[in-house]
Amino acid sequence: MSWGTELWDQFDNLEKHTQWGIDILEKYIKFVKERTEIELSYAKQLRNLSKKYQPKKNSKDEEEYRYTACQAFLSTLNETNDYAGQHEVISETMTSQITVELARYVQELKQERKSYFHDGRKAQQHIETCWKQLESSKRRFERDCKEADRAQQYFEKMDADINVTKADVEKARQQAQIRHQMAKDSKADYSSILQKFNHEQHEYYHTHIPNIFQKIQEMEERRIVKIGKSLKKYAELDQEVIPIIGKCLDGIVKAADSIDQKNDSQLVIEAYKSGFEPPGDIEFEDYTQPMKRTVSDNSLSNSRGEGKPELKFGGKSKGKLWPFIKKNKLSLKLGATPEDFSNLPPEQRRKRLQQKVDELNKEMQKEMDQRDAITKMKDVYLKNPQMGDPASLDHKLTEVNQNIEKLRVEAQKFEAWLAEVEGILPARGEQARRQSGMYDTQNPPAINSCAQDRESPDGSYTEEQSQESEVKVLATDFDDEFDDEEPLPAIGTCKALYTFEGQNEGTISVVEGETLYVIEEDKGDGWTRIRRSEDEEGYVPTSYVEVYLDKNAKGAKTYI
Repeated sequence: MSWGTELWDQFDNLEKHTQWGIDILEKYIKFVKERTEIELSYAKQLRNLSKKYQPKKNSKDEEEYRYTACQAFLSTLNETNDYAGQHEVISETMTSQITVELARYVQELKQERKSYFHDGRKAQQHIETCWKQLESSKRRFERDCKEADRAQQYFEKMDADINVTKADVEKARQQAQIRHQMAKDSKADYSSILQKFNHEQHEYYHTHIPNIFQKIQEMEERRIVKIGKSLKKYAELDQEVIPIIGKCLDGIVKAADSIDQKNDSQLVIEAYKSGFEPPGDIEFEDYTQPMKRTVSDNSLSNSRGEGKPELKFGGKSKGKLWPFIKKNKLSLKLGATPEDFSNLPPEQRRKRLQQKVDELNKEMQKEMDQRDAITKMKDVYLKNPQMGDPASLDHKLTEVNQNIEKLRVEAQKFEAWLAEVEGILPARGEQARRQSGMYDTQNPPAINSCAQDRESPDGSYTEEQSQESEVKVLATDFDDEFDDEEPLPAIGTCKALYTFEGQNEGTISVVEGETLYVIEEDKGDGWTRIRRSEDEEGYVPTSYVEVYLDKNAKGAKTYI
């Protein structure tokens, strides 16, 4: 089955058919392109939907996600976001593996088709030219034969006429002979051209056209195979993401299964438990007896009069107000929150105080890390004066120590309130020693003679500020090794945890979050040598960066 033998006379129809095939391919490309746009739009809408319902930072919604049902909903939002990512993958892969590839193939196909039909038209023009030559020689042969017949008839007429001179007869005879010769030559020419035409026609219909049509057939079959492969790829790209989409859906199911109604109920208790004991029975007041009425110690009316016994709960606090006393209601309405959270029920107050203590300790630890880094830098300057002036760091060190002392005093104050709520009130000196355990051993002890806690009428506490402490600089060893002859190779990367102003010789400034190359590890002196570019390198405090060494160097990620 060959187009060259079966469709030898369908040149124009084949030209239309192949153009139709290209149109079909371009239509499929357009279809896939619109599908990718739909996938991108769908993924964008899913991401926006997921983002819309994500909890806002530092908001009430964030606290609600402690509950397992809300956590499951948050997991659903995250899985939906991942689900959207798979639709983006479908769009990207379809664009690169189908749309772009087929667009390039269509251009190549058009050029190939144009070349084949150009050759076909050239062969057609050649055979048409041969046919015109054959027709021309045939008409000339026919004309010459007719002229020869007329000349022969004229000669015979002249020869039979007795009145014609012999010269005229001879002239007619010669003219007849010339015409016969011309007819004979035209016949030979016509015969030659006919043979040549028959040969060209045979070559055209049995060689040239079959070869051209065969190439066009192969081209068309490749197009059909190509579109079939593209359709298959179209389905495979969807199938590739189905397992991942299935994992996203499995994650949603797993999140739903993880919902624990009992745990959520317990969280409600922890969130709203006041810690108060329910009121006891109200004693009967006998108005018939001529005696002074007494009021029960646990009567709700106790708080309305002065000089009457105050309410107690658990024996842990003295003079505490019930949550529904007018004073607390007024404070809540005015939005005034005491520093010690005394407006809250005991259990909620304990949680808020504990949270505040943790925040202060975290800030204090950060300041202490910064102090250690400055101290190490000062030690380096003492060992290597050419790198910088140690006195230039005194102001910064003093400022950090003041911040640490302020945070320590603040933490002690909140720990005292926390201890009061918990019923465990350690000596102030013990608290100071527990806090000072985080400092260097050579730090002068902080004044532990803090004023006794005094409860003001509004439930707040006051205490004296302790004196500032000074930090002695500890000397450390540091080897100042610089190799300016050739750059050292990078042995890993690092990320700046804090901003460092490298104003002295040998140091380099970094910005928090910046990624740089590590060219020399910390040798125990507290400094790491890094590089930003070929001409910009220097030392930074090791505690200011998070180092990631290459496997061929250390083989592990190091956090300092």
